Amino acid sequence: MRRSAPPCAACRRHRRQTRRLEREVLRLRAENQELREEVGRLQQLLEAERRATKRQAAPFSKGEPKAAPKRPGRKAGSRYGRKAHRPPPEHVDQELEAPLPPECPDCGGSLEPLEVADQYQTELPPIRPHVTRFRVAIGRCRLCSRRVQGRHPQQTSNALGAAASQIGPRAQAVAAHLNKELGLSFGKTRRVLQDVFGISVTRGGWSQAIARVGRTAEPTWEALRIWVRQAPVVIPDETGWKVGGRLQWLWVFVTPEVTVYAILPGRGFEQACQVLDADYDGNLARDGWAPYRKFVHATHQTCLGHLLRRCRGILETAQRGGARFPRAVKRILQQALALRDRRDAGSISPHGLAVAVGRLEARMDRLLAWTPKVEANRKLRKHLRQERTALFTFLRDPRVPATNWPAEQAIRPAVVTRKVWGGNRTWPGAHTHEVLASLMRTCRQQKMDPLPLLADLLCSPDLRVAQELAPSWARAKGVP
Repeated sequence: MRRSAPPCAACRRHRRQTRRLEREVLRLRAENQELREEVGRLQQLLEAERRATKRQAAPFSKGEPKAAPKRPGRKAGSRYGRKAHRPPPEHVDQELEAPLPPECPDCGGSLEPLEVADQYQTELPPIRPHVTRFRVAIGRCRLCSRRVQGRHPQQTSNALGAAASQIGPRAQAVAAHLNKELGLSFGKTRRVLQDVFGISVTRGGWSQAIARVGRTAEPTWEALRIWVRQAPVVIPDETGWKVGGRLQWLWVFVTPEVTVYAILPGRGFEQACQVLDADYDGNLARDGWAPYRKFVHATHQTCLGHLLRRCRGILETAQRGGARFPRAVKRILQQALALRDRRDAGSISPHGLAVAVGRLEARMDRLLAWTPKVEANRKLRKHLRQERTALFTFLRDPRVPATNWPAEQAIRPAVVTRKVWGGNRTWPGAHTHEVLASLMRTCRQQKMDPLPLLADLLCSPDLRVAQELAPSWARAKGVP
C-alpha cells in the first residue's frame, strides 16, 4: 500500500491557524451569549426601575418635585383669574351684635358710627346623639297563637331583649361611607363616630353593622350587575386586591350611570364573565389585556392612552432608527384623537369623517406591514396587529370613549384604600366591600346622596332593590 505523503509545512501552518480560529470563534460565541444575557438582565432592571418611578409609596406620585416651582397662590393683576368668594348662607340661626368700643384704641378719641356690616360664620353645632325609644307592642293571635309585634317605619330591626339597643340607620350609613367610600379603617371609623358624633361602639360592632348594611344593599348590587350586562357601553378594568393576605383581583365595570365592583380570585375571562355575560354584544372599551378579546360578540375599543404611554416609553430609550416606528404610531393615534375632537365640535361632516377614518386605517395598515428590528418595536407591532380592529371604534360610534379613563378613575379610590388598610381579611368582608362600593359610586355618578338611600334600605322591613339607581336606558326599556 502506498502511504500518503506527509503534509507540507504550509498545510500544517494552515491547520494550526484553522484550529486557532475555531477556538476563537467558540470563545467569541460564548462571550456573545454572555453579553446577550447581560443585556437582557440590564433591560429587565431598566424596565423595573422605570416601573418603580411610576408606583411610589405615596399614592399616584409623579416623581421628584420641580427644581424651580412656580409661586403658589393667585397671580397678581390681570392674571388673577376668576374672582369668587364664599356666598352668604341661605339661612341664619343666630344673630349677635359686635358693638363699637367706647373709644379709639389708637388715640382714645370718641367714635362716630358710620354703618353696620354683616359677617357670617358657619359652625358645627354641639353634636349629641339623638336616641329614640320605640314602645313595641307585642301580642298573640287568638286563632293560631302566633306571637306578633309591631314595627315603626324608622326601625331597622325587630330585635328585642339583649339586642334591643340598636344603632340608627343614618349612623350605620355614615359608618359605611367612612369605611367603604373614604377608605378609613374600622379603628379610625370608630374614633370619628365616637369623637365627633358621640356614638361609642367597638370596632367589631361597627364591622358587624357595616356588614348588615351590605346585606341590605345586596339586592341592589345584583340589580346593578344586571344593568351593566345589558348596558350599550361598558368600560372594565382590574387591579390587585388582598383577601386574607393573599392576592386576589378587584374588577370594575363602568357605564355612564352605573359602576359595579367585584372582588374575584383571578384575572381571566372566567372571572370577567361573573359580571358580564360571555355573549355580551355591546361596546367594550378596555385596555389591551388579552382576556377581554374573548368577548367575541362585543364591539371593542382598545385604550389609546395605554398605547400612547407605551410609545413614549419606547421613545425614552430608542436609538437611531428604532424611534421611527413608535413615533409613527404615536402620530396616527394623536391624529385620531384630534379627529374625534373635530367631530364632537361639529367642524367636520359625516362624509369627511368617514374619509378621514379610512385614511387613518390605511396608514396604520401600511405601518403594521413594517418589520422592525428592535425587540420593543416588534412587540408593539404584534400587539397593534392583535388590536387592529379595536383601534378606531370610537370614531364611528360617539358613545364609545377612546380610553378606559372612567374605569381607571373608578379604580383610583380602591387603590388608595388598598394602600391604607391593605384589603379585606375575609371573603364575606370582601363581598360587603364590593356591594357598598358599587352602590356608593353609582350614587355619585347620578348626583345622588348615598346616605339617605342606605338609611331608607335599612328601614325597609323586606330586602328590596333601590330602583332610584336604575339607569335611564333601563327605565326606558322597562328592564327590572
